[in-house]
Amino acid sequence: MDQITLGDSGIRVPKIALGTMTFGDQNTQQDAEDQLSFALSQGINFIDTAEMYPVPPRADTVTRTETILGHWLKKQARDRIVLASKVAGPRRGMHWIRGGPSGMDRANIRQAVHDSLTRLQTDYLDVLYLHWPERNVPMFGQYQFDPRAERDANGQPVDWVPIQTQLEVLGELIQEGKVRAIGLSNEQPWGVMEFLRLSREQGLPRIAVLQNCYNLMNRGMEFGMAEILHRERVTLAAYSPLAFGHLTGKYVDDPSTPGRVTLYLGYAQRYKKPGVPVAAKAYAELARAHGLTPTELALSFVYHRWFVGCTIIGATNMRQLQQNVAAYQVRLSDEVLNAIEQLHLTMMNPAP
Repeated sequence: MDQITLGDSGIRVPKIALGTMTFGDQNTQQDAEDQLSFALSQGINFIDTAEMYPVPPRADTVTRTETILGHWLKKQARDRIVLASKVAGPRRGMHWIRGGPSGMDRANIRQAVHDSLTRLQTDYLDVLYLHWPERNVPMFGQYQFDPRAERDANGQPVDWVPIQTQLEVLGELIQEGKVRAIGLSNEQPWGVMEFLRLSREQGLPRIAVLQNCYNLMNRGMEFGMAEILHRERVTLAAYSPLAFGHLTGKYVDDPSTPGRVTLYLGYAQRYKKPGVPVAAKAYAELARAHGLTPTELALSFVYHRWFVGCTIIGATNMRQLQQNVAAYQVRLSDEVLNAIEQLHLTMMNPAP
C-alpha cells in the first residue's frame, strides 16, 4: 500500500485508513477483528475512531467502538498501528458524553483523551482530532453560515473557548506523550488558517491533518481548502468517499435496500438533499457505461485526487471492505475523468 506523511509530523500512514464508525452497532467484536486483521494484511494500519462512535450516536452505544478497538489493540504490537481518535465538542446535543461538553476547554479535552486512552487500552494516540469546531459554523449537512447563531437566546454573545486555549491544551498532551500529532475535523477555511496562525505566532503545536468530507457529491474542498492544504503542508484525510452508500449505486437499484440510509431514518442530513438521488443515478450510469462498478468510480476518484492524502473507508461486511480496498488499483481514464467533470458542472455538490 502506498504511503504518505501526515503534514510535518513525520508519521507515515497508508493512503487508505480503516474507519470504525460501525463497530459496536452494525458490527460485532468478531466482525471488527476480522476487518482489522484483513486491513493489516493489506498494509492498512491507520485506524480511525472517535469517542462518540458508533454512529448514529446514541446514549446506549456511545464509546462502544473504542472499547472494541481496545480489546483488539492490546493483542497487537502497538508500534505497528497508527491510531487516531477524536474529541467531541458542544452543539450536538449529546448529553451522554461528559454531561454534554460545555466547550473545547482544558477540562473537556483532557477528560476526553483520558477516557479514550482507557477504553483503547493504550498509553497514547498517534493522532488526536477535534471532531468539529466549537464555534458557530455550518456542518453535517448545513451549508450556510448564520451570524445570528453567534448570540444566545437572550441576545448575548456566545463565549467560545479561544482557539489558542485549545492549542495550549493539545500542546500539554503532546508534551506528556499522550498524543503524537493533532488534527481538525469538519473544519472550515477560516478555522484552519487561524489554527495555523496561532501555532506559528505562539509557538504552539501545528495541525498535521484535516479530516473532512469529500466525494463526488461533495467537492467543496476544491473551492479554497485545497490551496490551503497544499501551501500549508496539511494532509487531507477524506471521509465518506461513498456518500453514505449513495455512490455505490445500491439505492439507485433499490431505494429500500438495507443500509444506513434506510436503517437510520433522519440521520445524515447532508444526503437528504433533493439532488442526491439524481446525482447518484448519473454517476452509477457513467460507471457502468465504462465497465466499472459505481463503487470503483467513486473510490478511485477520491483515492487518486492530487490533494487527498489518505481516504477513510468503512464497511459493514468483509465483502464490502475487500471491494473498497481493491478499488485502489483502479485508475480512471481521462475520458471518464472528463465525463465526471461534465456531470459535476451540471449538478455541482448536491450534498454540501
